Amino acid sequence: MGTALIVYGRSLKYDELRIPMSRRSLRRRGMKTAFVGIDVGGSRKGFHAVALEAGRYFARTESLSAEEICAWCRAQDACIVAVDAPCRWRLNGRMRECERMLAAQRLSCYATPSREDAQKSAFYQWMLNGAALYALLETDFPLFDGTRRTGRFCIETFPHAVACSLAGKIVSAKKKKPVRSQLLRAAGLNPALLPNIDYVDAALCALTAFHVHRGSFKAYGDTAAGFIVVPRT
Repeated sequence: MGTALIVYGRSLKYDELRIPMSRRSLRRRGMKTAFVGIDVGGSRKGFHAVALEAGRYFARTESLSAEEICAWCRAQDACIVAVDAPCRWRLNGRMRECERMLAAQRLSCYATPSREDAQKSAFYQWMLNGAALYALLETDFPLFDGTRRTGRFCIETFPHAVACSLAGKIVSAKKKKPVRSQLLRAAGLNPALLPNIDYVDAALCALTAFHVHRGSFKAYGDTAAGFIVVPRT
């Protein structure tokens, strides 16, 4: 598969994100209902994760260890794990295809370097941490390949692009906590449960995973360098 913008599903109203089924009843039906979002930081900040069940907040955690975060995802019985970090390194050119496609829509993001270049600068430690996390996750959560899938898998997402997609316009990245908190509130999630911007971003990632589960999403990129996935609202 070459360059692609993959769009699935109809638009979802925010009140449709609230599924009127209990966690116990969903489990009796054999449905994996947890959707995890992970914000990835450098060596000092580490990882922040939020889990939604049936579209509603139910757990969060943080750790400096990719192994602990991966184990936590398994413990939540996660169906889809959405990660705010590049899933693949640059192969050639200045940016991956998914990043180029977002940039064309005025959704700028950090251009992913090659692994060799990333190892030369402390700035890219968060990307190296993300790569380590994907390597662990992909044992149980294979990376999204551009097609709709059943079963467990992981995806790459990007909170700024998620926020713009949910808002239906380009929103400011300078006031990201109030803007993104309001978008979560509009989706039926209580931002008061999220003590900092890292958890807010993790919740946006988890919300994206939920949209993917519902089949309402857009995926930018290609199979060679990976896809960035955002909700379609």
